[in-house]
Amino acid sequence: MTVTDEASWPAPSSRSRSGETAPALPLVQTDESDRADADKRFLNRELSWLSFNERVLELASEPGIPLLERAKFCAIASTNLDEFFQVRVGALKDQIAAGLDRPTPDGRTPAQQLVDVKARVPDFVEALDTAFVDRLVPALAEADVHLVHYADLTDEEVEALDAWYEDRVYPVLTPLAVDPGHPFPYISDLALSLAINVADPDTGDRRFARLKVPNVFPRLVQVASGRFLPVEELIAAKLDTLFVGMIVEEWAPFRVSRNADLTLAEDDAEDLLEAVEMELRRRRFNKAVRLEVAHDVGPELLELLVRELELTHDDVTYHRSLLDLSCLWELMSIDRPDLKDEPWPSVTAGRLVAVDEADRPIFDAIRHRSMLLHHPYESFATSVEEFISQAAADDKVQSIKMTLYRAGGDSAIIRSLIRAADRGKQVAVLVELKARFDEATNVQWAKQLERAGVHVVYGMVGLKTHSKVVLVVRDDGDQLRRYCHIGTGNYNAKTAKIYEDLGLLTCDDAIGNDALELFNHLTGYSRAVDYERLLVAPRELRTQLLDLIEHESSFGPDGHITFKCNSIADPEMAEALYAASAKGTRIDLIVRGICCVRVGVPGLSENIRARSVLGRYLEHSRIYRFAHGHLVDGELVEGAESEALHLTGSADLMPRNLNRRVEVLVPIVHPRHVLWLDQAIDFALRPDVVAWDLQPDDTWRRVGPLDVFEPHPQALMYEWAFEQQTVGKRTTD
Repeated sequence: MTVTDEASWPAPSSRSRSGETAPALPLVQTDESDRADADKRFLNRELSWLSFNERVLELASEPGIPLLERAKFCAIASTNLDEFFQVRVGALKDQIAAGLDRPTPDGRTPAQQLVDVKARVPDFVEALDTAFVDRLVPALAEADVHLVHYADLTDEEVEALDAWYEDRVYPVLTPLAVDPGHPFPYISDLALSLAINVADPDTGDRRFARLKVPNVFPRLVQVASGRFLPVEELIAAKLDTLFVGMIVEEWAPFRVSRNADLTLAEDDAEDLLEAVEMELRRRRFNKAVRLEVAHDVGPELLELLVRELELTHDDVTYHRSLLDLSCLWELMSIDRPDLKDEPWPSVTAGRLVAVDEADRPIFDAIRHRSMLLHHPYESFATSVEEFISQAAADDKVQSIKMTLYRAGGDSAIIRSLIRAADRGKQVAVLVELKARFDEATNVQWAKQLERAGVHVVYGMVGLKTHSKVVLVVRDDGDQLRRYCHIGTGNYNAKTAKIYEDLGLLTCDDAIGNDALELFNHLTGYSRAVDYERLLVAPRELRTQLLDLIEHESSFGPDGHITFKCNSIADPEMAEALYAASAKGTRIDLIVRGICCVRVGVPGLSENIRARSVLGRYLEHSRIYRFAHGHLVDGELVEGAESEALHLTGSADLMPRNLNRRVEVLVPIVHPRHVLWLDQAIDFALRPDVVAWDLQPDDTWRRVGPLDVFEPHPQALMYEWAFEQQTVGKRTTD
């Protein structure tokens, strides 16, 4: 891209790949018959994830979704791909570098997986470019929202931008030239940069320079009402102010993704907090795993970047659209309700309204009967946050214990915990320092909590604590009671507004005793205990779920298993479902993301179907329903014909959840709570709703009306939940 060329992201163009293509990585030889047999039974995890992100991207072209919401899904698909490269591609490269060739359950070695992934990614990038460049940009322009080039600006807009550049942008730019005295600069992970070739007109000397685009100002600069300019175009137009007297021959935007893995030797770490901080500093310099460039980048710039970043040409993705489409989130601030979803305000659970109106504590409502909460249909702020806030302020509360996986930035819950400690209550928080991409935030929260006098622990060696549990001990006068919240989602107010999650507030004695034993095990030094109600990983959850699947399959065609979760990738669970299907048991899987189970395959999975629901909320709750489940004191009663068993909690069906994480599932037993869960499942499985169904050929097919985005399970659930509250018929009353 030369300085006189018009930037090409809003206009379709053929992909140009400069430089010679590096040879594909050599495949580790395996028995092809073994791989073929494995491939018939399981789908590859990485390829299944790419299929999920393709479904997310489809939302950007849905005619029934407002334009700015469609732009948002372009942003989500873009950031999803970033994380995929940082985590999954980075892990595959690490395995290859270590000489590991153990195949996954689908029969692929790490090298084979990487080859297959890289074969899929260019098509996805082209689909993303098509959705944004060829469809959204023109459609937004018709709606008077314009993404413009610097060359398109009016004289008045240029004059205003020039002043803004001099005042706000120029002072924070730092060009870094590469010459014998200045080595190639470090390129930080996911930073947007400009690669520039400049020449001295007197000597003819040529130099490469890198210019980072700072994130201290908006990426999309509003130059007038409804008109937005990518800030890198403004900077590129002003390169002469940075390279005074030089000739700027060409420039191109680029972006680097780095391996985001943390390598912790937990057994050897004397201080886990210090070890995580050290690894966070080291992670900044992890190896590059991807280079993103403009589709028409010059060959000289490309070759230099590939060489200096120690990549190959098959690590490069070429884009007609803007690099890093997460900037499209900025468009959501536009005051154009006609281009956005109709708001769905969260409602306060009916019984919580009643106690608030009577000026009674939330504990009175929980003591009367357990409460099932469904976010964001029901408000997180007026339920979970209020529960912890009242616990912090209530003189009858003696202690608060909780697990903290992702709390986010500004957290009302953490402020409540600090207030509780200030009031002299016993407060203990297990902060999971290894929550990926939240490590730095959690380190800071851990330090702040410790300074406030909170007892902070960092989990168990070799395990991540992913469970979502709060335990409040309160002196109710007649006795000490244990009030618990057990949920599927993080204690994060921001994500609670867009993630669909479930939570149970209860003072059930058995659950409270189990929660107490769990915290004693997590924060103290004790052997694992037998839980009466809770199902806890990694000790027994796998075995308990396998027993439940086998038990349900004993009913043959009368059996019915329904799982709603984020991912199913555990081969032992898949084999158990195949065995149940072979006995005629119906199996419905509602899986948002990764699904390695094949469906509808003769002789393997005729009675299994899988559906993915995507929409304005991220489906995050887990529900495990067994039509003939029966637990007594946490033990399965074989052969018992009983009402369905419903479990909900933090665990997905992946090896990491079942083997390497502390996860908690809790039975949901109250008839009205069961009805609520059944209603959510039924909406998701209705034959006429918008969804994606996995096919026997392993592709996902969009089902429901194709010209509109309704009826949608989330819309049906919102309307139903709203009706339950407003007419006083809430099913948890």
